[in-house]
Amino acid sequence: MEQQLGRRSESHATTLPDIEIRNTGPGAFFRKLGPGLVTGAADDDPSGIATYSQAGAAFGYGLLWTALISLPLMIAVQLMCARVGVVAKSGLASTLREHYSRSLLWFACALLIIANTLNIAADLAGMAASAHLLTGVPRGILVPLFALLILGLLIFASYESMARVLKWFALALFAYIVAGILAHPSIVGVLKGTFLPRLQWDKNYLLTCVAILGTTISPYLFFWQASQVAEQEEHIRARFPTRRRRGELRRTGRELHDAAIDTESGMFVSQIIMFFIVLTAGATLNKAGITDVQTADQAARALKPLAGPLAYWLFTLGIVGTGMLGVPVLAGSAAYAVAEAGAFSGGMDKKPDGARVFYGVMGVAIVVGTILALTDQNSMKMLLWSAVLNGVLAPPLIVIILFVCNNEKIMGKYKNGRWLNMLGWSAAAIMGGAAVAMIASFFM
Repeated sequence: MEQQLGRRSESHATTLPDIEIRNTGPGAFFRKLGPGLVTGAADDDPSGIATYSQAGAAFGYGLLWTALISLPLMIAVQLMCARVGVVAKSGLASTLREHYSRSLLWFACALLIIANTLNIAADLAGMAASAHLLTGVPRGILVPLFALLILGLLIFASYESMARVLKWFALALFAYIVAGILAHPSIVGVLKGTFLPRLQWDKNYLLTCVAILGTTISPYLFFWQASQVAEQEEHIRARFPTRRRRGELRRTGRELHDAAIDTESGMFVSQIIMFFIVLTAGATLNKAGITDVQTADQAARALKPLAGPLAYWLFTLGIVGTGMLGVPVLAGSAAYAVAEAGAFSGGMDKKPDGARVFYGVMGVAIVVGTILALTDQNSMKMLLWSAVLNGVLAPPLIVIILFVCNNEKIMGKYKNGRWLNMLGWSAAAIMGGAAVAMIASFFM
C-alpha cells in the first residue's frame, strides 16, 4: 500500500485529487480525531468525576455555568498547545529548552511533575475505592494491581494501539447523560444554574470552583497534547515523505486546521460529560440530601436513575475506565516533559531500551503515586484536592504557553491571533483570581 502511495506521489496532478478525496466526508472527519479527542476524554478522569459529583451534590445546579465558562477557555489553551506541536514540531518542554532559560524550563517541569504525581495517586485511590465496591478486595491490593497493569500497557503497547483503545474508554461516561435525563431534573433550576451564575464568597464554593477549573484545564494536558501532536506529525511525515515537497505553508495550514477540529471536538465532548455529571449529581445526590460526597458508594448513587442496582457496576466501569485513560496521560506527560527538557530520546512508540529516561520517569511517577495512594486518606477527598492543586498550578503554565505562542521566532506567521490571546489571558486571570480568592477565604 505504501509503495502504491509512493508511486502516485510522483505525479503532482494525480496526487492532489487523491488527497482531497481522502480529506472530505464523515470518514475524513473521524480520521482527524486523535490527540485532541484523547486529551478531552482524559480530562474526565476519576479526579474530574469526583469533582463534578461533589459540585452537583453540594450546590445542586448552581455550578452548571462553569461548563459554559470553561469550554472556550480550555479550547483556547489546548489549541495553543496543539499549534506548538504542529508549528514547532516539538513538545512544550523541547520548545522551552530551545528558546528560553533553563530555570524557566525546569520551573515548568517541576510544577507539572508535582501536580501529576499527586493526581496519579488520587486516580489510583479512586479506581481502587470504586472496584472495592464490587469485589470487596482491599485497597492495598487493588492499588498496586492497577498500577502494574497501567505500567505494563505503557511499556508494551504501541502508540497506535493505545490511541485506538483510549478513544473508546470515554464512552462509559455517556451514561451520565442518560442518567441525568432519567432523574427528571428541574428544567427551571437547570436553566438558572447554566445561564444565571450566582457567585458566593464562601470557602467551599470557591474551593469547588478552583477544583472544577483545575480538573478541566489541567497542566498535564498542556504537555501531553503538544507532544502527542508533534509525535503524530512525525508519523505522518515518515509515512508520506513526499508531502514535504508540496509547499510547507500549505501543509502546515492544513495540519493546523485538522488540529483545531480535533481539539475542539475533544474539548466539547469533555464539557458535555462534565455538564451532565454535575446535573445528575444535583438531581439525585443533592435532592436526596447528600451534599458532601465522602465515599465511592455515595458518588455511585447518582447513576441509580439509569442503572438501579447496577449503578455500582456502571460507576466502577466509568472510574476504572477513565483511570486507565487518565493515569497513562499523567505519567506520559511527565515523561515527555523530562525527556524533552534533557534532550533524551522519548515517545510512546519507542521501545524501553531506546528511551530509558522516558520510561523511567513514567515508572517513578506511577510508583510514587502508588505509595501515596496507599496512605490512609479518603479517596474522594484526594481526588477533589488533586483537582484543586491543578487549579492553583495551571495559571503560571498558561502564561508560559502564551509567551511561547506569541514568540515569532517559534511560531512565525502562526503566532496567536487576537481571540486566542484574549481567551488565553482570560483563562490565566480567571484561574489565578479564583485560586487567590480561595486561599484568602480560608483566612477570612
